[in-house]
Amino acid sequence: MEIVVWGNPEVSHSVIVPPDGRINTPLVEDVPATGKTSVELARDLEKALSRYIKQPVVTVILSGFVGPYSRQIRVVGEAAEPQTLQFSKGMTVMDVMIAVGGLTEFADGNDASIIRSVNGQRKQYAVRLDDLLKRGDISANVEVLPGDVLIIPESLL
Repeated sequence: MEIVVWGNPEVSHSVIVPPDGRINTPLVEDVPATGKTSVELARDLEKALSRYIKQPVVTVILSGFVGPYSRQIRVVGEAAEPQTLQFSKGMTVMDVMIAVGGLTEFADGNDASIIRSVNGQRKQYAVRLDDLLKRGDISANVEVLPGDVLIIPESLL
């Protein structure tokens, strides 16, 4: 997120919210950010900065939000752009593959798998990405769930 303090560029900067949900900024440390709107967080920062700056005006601009780990889909391996995605209800493997730009030329798409936590146990499910993406087999378009990890291995050939 971008934190802009009007008239105070030395205090304005970009910050990544860590897993504990607490951010650190110049002059202000350990500010809870999780569960707050950008406006609520801006007011909290204004209050904290008012100890150092007379009537600070803060704007918080969110960018690149992917949510907490439990609400993410992680894609690793031979995706064109491996990354973490924000989960959306009804999301499928096709949606994920579009977001990551498809497979690399070295991918073994039909040997891909989803790692999912079910009742506290890690389970692995086979995914047929080549069938879906190259052959149009819509039956291979499975739903993804929050917390899933899609692993796309490299072909051995």
